[in-house]
Amino acid sequence: MNKKTLTHLDSNGSARMVDVGNKPATQRRAIARAVVRMAPTTRLMVMTGKAEKGDVLAAARIAGIQAAKRTSELIPLCHPIAITSVELDIREGGKKGELHLTATVKTMDRTGVEMEALTAVSVAALTIYDMVKAVDRGMTIENIALTEKTGGLSNFKRTTPAVKSTRNR
Repeated sequence: MNKKTLTHLDSNGSARMVDVGNKPATQRRAIARAVVRMAPTTRLMVMTGKAEKGDVLAAARIAGIQAAKRTSELIPLCHPIAITSVELDIREGGKKGELHLTATVKTMDRTGVEMEALTAVSVAALTIYDMVKAVDRGMTIENIALTEKTGGLSNFKRTTPAVKSTRNR
């Protein structure tokens, strides 16, 4: 990467917030994914709503949505933006003990929502961990990645997995 592509650095290499004031507002969307691995018995408890702390999936969805809305408070150089939609999908993965999380964030603004989607999926995964850690401290959160971005000057679509896991559970 050259300095030209690092928009959060000024000509002296100092961090700065990018000026988006002259950019047009356009429809933008970002999708991020994550995997939470846990014991199959823990996943069954989560999916059937039998966790002691309550509905894990509902709490994770709400936490992810809240996190997307507060991303600019967490990531120092992110702009506060008008999010128009946050969807958080949580499904059983193909392997025993996996939950697959997908966050889709949309806006009509001057900058993208990649960080909001990544923050949403990360906090949703952390919430799952928090709610069932008492029964499965060995859980892992893996493969957090941007999978798609549309709008603005460029589009992106991941064509390969973010990371191949070698972990077996």
